[in-house]
Amino acid sequence: MDLTALVDLAQNSALSEWMRTSLKAVAIINALHVISIVTVFGTIFFVDLRLLGYPNAQRSFSRLHHALVRWTWAAFALAAVTGVLLFMVNAVTYYRNTAFWLKMGAIVLAGINMLVFERVTFKSVGRWDQGVLPPPPARLAAALSIVLWIAVIFLGRWIGFTKGYDFSVPEDVQFDFSFPEE
Repeated sequence: MDLTALVDLAQNSALSEWMRTSLKAVAIINALHVISIVTVFGTIFFVDLRLLGYPNAQRSFSRLHHALVRWTWAAFALAAVTGVLLFMVNAVTYYRNTAFWLKMGAIVLAGINMLVFERVTFKSVGRWDQGVLPPPPARLAAALSIVLWIAVIFLGRWIGFTKGYDFSVPEDVQFDFSFPEE
């Protein structure tokens, strides 16, 4: 089964049909999606600010990280589930939406950034956990994380305003930027 057939199957499923015809389902799922994304970004933002040295480096990074990571993953799981449900409601349109694919790309890049940080940079946390500014790779990971998650939020909103419009230029349109000769 190819991807477009899977997209059609998702959009034509009984669950998708129920959500489209329900007065409240999509609104509730969308609200849960927004709340979960806000929670993901908020918890990550606190950790990233600490990596950047704000409000100060005196607070233990590992304690803050440990306190928030469970909330981040729980919110991310809810965002993923609600995101899939929202996708199913209008899967064909979202599948063709550039903003949707850019959002998915930003999420993947944020995940790669987090994975590299956790597997490489975090291993040396004992040297910079408290009282000193984290090393440049940790600060870079934090800055990238903030930029990528803001992009995810921006693109998520963009999806709602583009609704899968095809922004490509039709083949029969000719752009002639030359000035007419006199």
